[in-house]
Amino acid sequence: MFTGLVEDVGKIVSLVRSAGSGRLTVATGLPLAEIALGDSVAVNGVCLTVTRPETTGLTFDVSPESLERSNLGALKGGERVNLERALRLSDRLGGHIVTGHVDCIGRVETRREEANAIILTVTLLDPAMARYLVPKGSVAVDGISLTVNDVAATTFSVSIIPHTAAMTTLIHRKVGDRVNIETDIIGKYVERLLAGHQGSTGGITTELLAQNGFM
Repeated sequence: MFTGLVEDVGKIVSLVRSAGSGRLTVATGLPLAEIALGDSVAVNGVCLTVTRPETTGLTFDVSPESLERSNLGALKGGERVNLERALRLSDRLGGHIVTGHVDCIGRVETRREEANAIILTVTLLDPAMARYLVPKGSVAVDGISLTVNDVAATTFSVSIIPHTAAMTTLIHRKVGDRVNIETDIIGKYVERLLAGHQGSTGGITTELLAQNGFM
C-alpha cells in the first residue's frame, strides 16, 4: 500500500528482458540501509518486490503482467522513474490510498501552462476506466497522487503544482508520452458491492445508490 507521494526520482540502470519477464535495476537516493530483500517499492506507480538490494540502488523482478499493463517495459537506461516505499501504519496519509496495481496506460494528449501550474490532459487507453474518475477525486499518474480536474468520455485532466513537477518525473512529460494510471480503489469496491444487489447483468442506478447511503 502506498500514498502516491513520491520519495525519490531514480534512474534506470538496466532492464533485462527474458521470456516475457524482466529484471529492473534502479539507482536511487533512498536510504538503502532501510530497504530489505522482499520489501515493496512503487516504481512509476507499479508495486515491485526488491529481489536484490545493491550498494547504490535496487533490483526488481518484473512479471509479464506488470510489463504488459504498465509503461515499465518501454523504459531505457538513464530514464527517470518515481519511487515510493510502502506505507507504514504510523505514516500520515498525505496523498490517497494507492495499491500499486496499474489499471491501464494513459497517453498525454495536451500539456499547457496556466499561472504556476502545468495542466495535463490524459487519454485513457482503456476507456472503461473513466467510470472510476470523478472531478475533484483522486488518481495516481505514474504513482503520483493527483486531483482530477475534469473527466470526459475517454480523457481527464490534472493540474501539476511547481513542487510536484520538481519532485517527480511529470516535469519531463510531453505530448505522446505514456503514463501508468491507477484509479481510486474506493470506487471499484463500491461498484463491486452494488453489483451484488443487481446481479451480473444489472447496472448501478440512482435509486440503488440512494438505498445504500451513497446519495
